[in-house]
Order: sequence, then structure tokens, then C-alpha cells
Amino acid sequence: MSRTLSARQKAFCRHYVRLRNGREAAAAAGFVCLPQRTAQRLLADRRVRAEIAAYEKELAATRAELIAGYRRLAFGSVADAVKLLFHDGGEPLDPETLDLFAVSDLKRPKGGGLEIKFFDRQRALERLEALVSGDADGALPFYRALERSAALFGEQGGADV
Repeated sequence: MSRTLSARQKAFCRHYVRLRNGREAAAAAGFVCLPQRTAQRLLADRRVRAEIAAYEKELAATRAELIAGYRRLAFGSVADAVKLLFHDGGEPLDPETLDLFAVSDLKRPKGGGLEIKFFDRQRALERLEALVSGDADGALPFYRALERSAALFGEQGGADV
């Protein structure tokens, strides 16, 4: 057997990390003949499990970056934006030194002045809570309930239906 995974096996790993369902991941990766058995065989392979772990680690880093960004929006300072708003035009401000991460829009209206819009802190807090609690995808709890229901149905053999 080859030491490296095939393109379809790697696709299975990516889909498995996203879907958390072996049969669906196998079908999405192009294993159309007996995807459930193919998934079981692939998940038993040490190399496939290592590839899945690598994708999960990569995903965790991305998740950590999202959490850091939302934390910065929710709790970050707006002091540099206020400094920019009240700048009198004397000594020039270096824009590279200003932290404007929380600013979503800057405008100079025709009548003069400066209009600054910020990202919504409340929405950032809600997204942060969803990411931290593990419910970033609102459909995930429903999907998990469907999985449990299908598993119970399979165990009981569907005799009551």
C-alpha cells in the first residue's frame, strides 16, 4: 500500500472534519460505491486518522484566530478613533500607528468633519459566545439531533415505524 494518501482519501479527511459523518464524507469525496463501508475502512487507517487530526489542528488555529478577532471587536479600545475624530489638523497623525480595528467605515461629509462607524460590539459578543460555546453553526445542534435519531433508528431496526 502507498505511504501517502490519495487525493480522494485526503478529500475524505477534509469532508469528515467538516461533516463529522463518515458515510457523507466518503460520498462527498467520490467514494460512491458502499460509502459507509469505505468510511469505516478509511477511519481504521492510521494515516487517515493522522490526516484528520492535522486538519482538525488547522481548524482549531483558525477558530482561535476568529475568537481573538471577535474579542478585539467586542472589548477593544476606540481611543485611536476618538483621537482621529478630534485631531485639529496640526501635527499630522501617522495612520500606521493608529489602532482602527473596530472601525467599519470612515467618511468626510461635504459639510466638513469626520464620520466614524464602528463594528457592532453586541453582535461581536454574540458571535464570540457562539464560538466559545462551540455552537458557531446554528444548524449544528439540529444536525447532531438528527444523527442521534438516525443512530437510534438503526439500533432498533425501525420496527416501530
